[in-house]
Amino acid sequence: MTDPVVLLAVLQGALYVASAAWALLHVDSFMRVTGAKTDVWLVKAVAALVLVIGAALLAGAWRGRIGPDLAFLAVGSATALALVDVFYVVQGTIARIYLLDALVQALLVAGWVLVLTDGAGLPAPAP
Repeated sequence: MTDPVVLLAVLQGALYVASAAWALLHVDSFMRVTGAKTDVWLVKAVAALVLVIGAALLAGAWRGRIGPDLAFLAVGSATALALVDVFYVVQGTIARIYLLDALVQALLVAGWVLVLTDGAGLPAPAP
C-alpha cells in the first residue's frame, strides 16, 4: 500500500506545478479565469514560488520520504495561500474565483492533518 503522506505530497505538488506553469506559460488565459491584474510581474513571481514548492513536494515524494520540513512547507504554503485568497477577496482586491482556490488549499490542509494524525505520521528522522 502506498504511503498516504507521499500520495498527498504528489497531489499537492502536481497541483502547484500545474497551476504555476499555467500562470507562467500563458498568463493571458490565467487572467481570463482569475481576473485581470495590474501587476503581471507579481503573478509570475508568486507562480515561480508556487512552482518551486510543488517541485520540492514532488521531489520528496519521488524519494518516497516526506519529512517534517516538507510537511511544514506543504501545510504552511496551503495555509498561507488560503488566508491570502480569503483576505483579498473580502477586501475586493481579487476576484471571487479565488475562494475556490481557498477551498482547495483548506482541503489540502485538512488532508495533511488527517494523514499526520492517523497514528502513522511522518517517518522518524534519519540518524
